[in-house]
Amino acid sequence: MANSPNNGLINETNEQYYVGTQSNIASSTAGIIDNMVFTFNEVLTLSSANSWNPTDADYDLNNFVLEWSIDGLQSWNLWDGNPISTGTGGAYTISKFSNITPYSVLTFVNPDAIPDGYYVRVKLKSDLVDGAPNYGDYQYVSIFDIVNNFMIGYVGSDKVISKVKRSDVLFYAKRGLQEFSYDTLRSVKSQELTIPPSLSVIIPQDYVNYVNLSWVDKDGIKHIIYPTTLTSNPTEQPIQDTNIDNSPFGFNFPSSGNGIPVQDANGENLEGTSITNERWKNIPPFDQPNLTALYNEGIGQSIYNQREIGLLGQRYGLEPEVSQSNGWFTIDKREGKFSFSSNLREKLILLEYISDGLAYEEDTKVPKLAEEALYMHIAYSILSTRRNIPEHIVQRFKKDRRAQLRNAKIRLSNIKLNEFVQIMRGKSKWIKN
Repeated sequence: MANSPNNGLINETNEQYYVGTQSNIASSTAGIIDNMVFTFNEVLTLSSANSWNPTDADYDLNNFVLEWSIDGLQSWNLWDGNPISTGTGGAYTISKFSNITPYSVLTFVNPDAIPDGYYVRVKLKSDLVDGAPNYGDYQYVSIFDIVNNFMIGYVGSDKVISKVKRSDVLFYAKRGLQEFSYDTLRSVKSQELTIPPSLSVIIPQDYVNYVNLSWVDKDGIKHIIYPTTLTSNPTEQPIQDTNIDNSPFGFNFPSSGNGIPVQDANGENLEGTSITNERWKNIPPFDQPNLTALYNEGIGQSIYNQREIGLLGQRYGLEPEVSQSNGWFTIDKREGKFSFSSNLREKLILLEYISDGLAYEEDTKVPKLAEEALYMHIAYSILSTRRNIPEHIVQRFKKDRRAQLRNAKIRLSNIKLNEFVQIMRGKSKWIKN
């Protein structure tokens, strides 16, 4: 069975999807080479007018490579503008086919750039090896399609919403995508990072909230890093009018000082560095596990020492918050960083977090399993903010929104019966002492 586009929802060929390439045969009309249309789901882009040339500084910023071949079977050659047989080569431009589809049009500047019958191939660049960058995209629908479908299916003279501005629909669609991203959509992102000697990593640019932080051992297994209340990150560190000497018993103000913050010429408090952060960072890594002992009532040995002397599980009073040795982290909101305990220095970590689904173009897509929920969100948002709409209509759409959102959460929870059964097989075992 052929899997070529045939007026269904899929517009890419198998070659375009799996390999990321499309070939066209050059033809001309009245001595002028015809434009070539490339039907990828990704719009082809040139980073500058001259970036078609492989020697241009911006060439690597293009999202594709152009190649040519005599018959499409022999080796492909990089398009560099040099003459090809009777063709004059030269530059080319890229433009959008229309505002409805992501198709791209390639136009050669020279009317006889390449002889008729020669093959021209576009190969998409990707982080994937020899692959297209849109694997798995069929499970999503774009915000652009959501807005178009809503305007067609829910707006009209004989419908509840007789007319609405497209900009309003787009606004509520984006707001719905934001809200869904927090607790409904599978929008968790992750970064693999190495903790530097400073013990801090910068919060991701599109960060909204963290999901999980883990360090990764030599076998690739994750170990959860927990937040801690043992220390915190001060938001201000004002310099005081007299240095404060530190003694083993706490802070001692010299008799001549009042500890009043010092201001600069503009009347603003001068800021220093955080002593609290420095002391936390300076704890030797081998002492970090012993913090378990220091903060558990009635215990003089760490959890590791308890295992060594055969007392594991025989002592009471453990504080679960600190009864682990994977390390801790805090969030320094003043500097916009995650700060870690010293035993995690130079370890590989995974930072999992959620965004709002609007930071980047590739984020603005909705799983098809939640498509109807977003339509109901848009409809309810429009009707609830209009005057002269009967309240029973508003309440009906409110209930529809709630029901569809609940359905989306169930669908996206991705519960599979066989996986559930496998987990529950051990729950009926008798535990013998």
